[in-house]
Amino acid sequence: MMPKHNVDSLLRLLAWMSPAFPVGAFSYSGGLESAVADRRISDADSLSDWIGLSLQRGTLWNDAVMVCQAWNGFADDAMLDETAELSRALAGSAERYRETVLLGDAFVDAARAWPSPVFDRLPASPTYPVAVGAVAAAHDVALEDILAAYLHSGLSQLISAGIRLGVAGQKDGVAILARLEEVVGEVASRASTATLDDLGSATIIADTAPMRHEVQGTRLFRS
Repeated sequence: MMPKHNVDSLLRLLAWMSPAFPVGAFSYSGGLESAVADRRISDADSLSDWIGLSLQRGTLWNDAVMVCQAWNGFADDAMLDETAELSRALAGSAERYRETVLLGDAFVDAARAWPSPVFDRLPASPTYPVAVGAVAAAHDVALEDILAAYLHSGLSQLISAGIRLGVAGQKDGVAILARLEEVVGEVASRASTATLDDLGSATIIADTAPMRHEVQGTRLFRS
């Protein structure tokens, strides 16, 4: 039988990363909507490639590094402040900034259902990865577990956005999840030992997509 302590951590992790957790992630596409409008993504294969690059070399990778930093520094007020400030600075556009800050605020508000002193240490307007990393550490969720769950949740949200934008079906979405499962594990493992020196992106088109989305005429998503 699994020790109760481990069961509690697992149940909290499942709750926090569930699509039903009230952070409003369903209303954001991270620029994916702009990429579809520009016909850079037109089918399940191009959607999978786009998400895979984000995991390995783009926004999701940088998010994973920030989750790791917040997890390691959850008990240090100054480190949390610095990590949150850096994470906000990494937002490359107004939409991306609003997305990660509003998700972070919503996560903190909802996660207060599990009381912890970490909520007094978190700075105002933490980004989503910083909030998730710090709260997970305070509740004894293992680093690689929260990294894998965070990345899986992120790619699931992008797949859901792709389905709603009509470039993939539900079966395609499940296939993409299966295809990227090993990548999620590899990235989570790599991020668990990453430092701030490992931050960086090689996905310029994806990084600028939220900027183009800001001036897009018809929009389904907030980013």
